[in-house]
Amino acid sequence: MTERRMTEINDAGPASLGEMVGQRAVLDQVRVALQASVADDLPFPNALMVGPAGTGKTQAARAIAFEMRSVFHAVLGQVLVTPADLNGLLLAAKDKDVVLIDEAAFIPSEQQHALLLALDQRKIVLAGGKTGRSPHSITLGNFTLLLATTDEYRLIAPLIDRMRLVLRFQFYNEADLAEITRQRCRALNWSIEDKVLLLIAKRSRGVPRLSLRLTQAARRVCRAEGEHTITVCHLLRACELEQIDEIGLGPVEQSYLRVLAAGASRLNVIASMLGLPPRTISQVVEPFLLRVGGGLIVKDDQGRRELTSLGREHLSNHRTNCV
Repeated sequence: MTERRMTEINDAGPASLGEMVGQRAVLDQVRVALQASVADDLPFPNALMVGPAGTGKTQAARAIAFEMRSVFHAVLGQVLVTPADLNGLLLAAKDKDVVLIDEAAFIPSEQQHALLLALDQRKIVLAGGKTGRSPHSITLGNFTLLLATTDEYRLIAPLIDRMRLVLRFQFYNEADLAEITRQRCRALNWSIEDKVLLLIAKRSRGVPRLSLRLTQAARRVCRAEGEHTITVCHLLRACELEQIDEIGLGPVEQSYLRVLAAGASRLNVIASMLGLPPRTISQVVEPFLLRVGGGLIVKDDQGRRELTSLGREHLSNHRTNCV
């Protein structure tokens, strides 16, 4: 069987910890835990992986499984709706396997409690159902559980307490983002100008997922024009097509700033003008605007949003060609 040719940038992710870039504090914790697990011939300890979306939690989980020479199981918390969903996942895991539940905060409360009980007892109890048989228990494998989430406080406290490690992922700096992009392009044999790497990093909000997406977009422009090396012109054209400006703001964020150009406004008013739910504005749109460059917006004591001097400067300097 011939090996599948990698064509997507997400296909070329690092397999081992040694290939991972950034998140030094997390990787140091993981290396120590790996060394101890190997020395004691034990599974990797259960861990809570917390941090912004797209900052490498799933990639780190895969690397842990690789280093442990373990089978890797991954599932989204949203799909663990019924006891059967959870039981199927747990029963499939054997000794020393690594089980990742991504977006773990979305596990329903009932299944979180069931998961807690399963971890404590290392077994699950199956009801007899309509057959009238007595409930019976099945012993679980001694596997590793990794819970990845952007919001740890939506998990029940006793479940968090069962996690032996807490791995806190941070936004990446521009140098690390540039190196991640370089690494992926090298793995795919894509040619890219060095100066493009930093320009991509500046537009990626500290998130590798965004830098890789933008790199893939620039590559599409490059190939559409019949060329083989990704240049600044290709990147700028990709930004124009996706309406991404020089610091990574997309069309929604740019519209948000234009709404505030008329003066301070409340969340519900902004949401109405943008046609988005207030929760989406507060949890998806505003966090980056609050932190980028020291903050493009601020909130006052009455909950009103307004532009900072940096926000006004960015809005006035922004050009439609995303240069």
